[in-house]
Amino acid sequence: MRSIRDIRLFENIPILVRATLNVPVAEGQVANDYRLRRALPTIQYLRERGARIILISHVTGQGTETLAPAAVALGSLIPGVSFSSETTGPRAREAVRGLAPGGILVLENLRRDKGEVANDPAFARELAALADIFVQDSFDTCHRLHASIVGVPELLPSYAGLLLEDEMRELSQALQPKHPALAVVGGAKFNTKEPVLAALLKNYDRVFVGGALANDFLKASGRDVGKSLVSSADLTHVKKLLANPKLVLPVDSVIVNDVILDHGPNTTALLADLAEKAKTILWNGPLGKYEEGFVDATNAFARAVADSGAYSVVGGGDTIASIEGLGLLSKFSFVSTAGGAMLAFLARGTLPGIDALDT
Repeated sequence: MRSIRDIRLFENIPILVRATLNVPVAEGQVANDYRLRRALPTIQYLRERGARIILISHVTGQGTETLAPAAVALGSLIPGVSFSSETTGPRAREAVRGLAPGGILVLENLRRDKGEVANDPAFARELAALADIFVQDSFDTCHRLHASIVGVPELLPSYAGLLLEDEMRELSQALQPKHPALAVVGGAKFNTKEPVLAALLKNYDRVFVGGALANDFLKASGRDVGKSLVSSADLTHVKKLLANPKLVLPVDSVIVNDVILDHGPNTTALLADLAEKAKTILWNGPLGKYEEGFVDATNAFARAVADSGAYSVVGGGDTIASIEGLGLLSKFSFVSTAGGAMLAFLARGTLPGIDALDT
């Protein structure tokens, strides 16, 4: 896989960068600019060498959302950012032609065009026609088979950005942890978590299953979960993982109206003890229903990891929100920009968007 350090000519060359601009927006303002800050090293590297930088990304939602707030927030971090209200077409091409060396242009939300998610070759060609070189720096989307992820690299000389390299290096290291090693996986949807749980149970000494994901395992073990969310109707695969002695489950819960919404104090104490003994800690996903204010277990574990002295790798939007809100970001060894892509990489050791760079 080639790095942007391998690019020989930059001056006045239009370079298309798949960047991490998918940030949370509230009332038209970026609520958390962590991903934008992580995107800066690649942008600055290209800018300092006189490239014409075209940034493409998406916004989570129905597909109609705009990247304008992200462009404004990025402009507050690095000057000279312009925005196009189109992704492709005459106006976008005109905006690209108007870029001076070192100029930065953010194009509109890729998912406004159905060709992005469908990996439409025609849409990929329209994107590729905007530049001479493609740089993949959006690790958080590299698990997607979308036009800007796997289609464009077939059409342009393609390179890995600095953030993508960082993510791959640190997460590869997490696949070979120092022991004792603790992995904590929260969130929901067992079917998306099963591959990574199976992989982690091979490499880690303890694998704690938390959040709504734990409900499947609690139910499979015979415990009453009431009206709590259970993602798997067929518990056969859950029971197979449950038989592994490395697997750790919550021992108590915060229950409201017969629904499990967070882990209880005995579970947070158990996690703190495991963190204190660990030399490597991998964590992805909140431990409670974070978006509804059930944050106690998540925040308690964040503090425990920060105090542990272990090599710590963490990912997932709500997890990062907890760490930043507590002012603990600098206490973690590596904070990934990804959630689902991080888990997919840990399960497979690669991602479609990474494999596409080798074509």
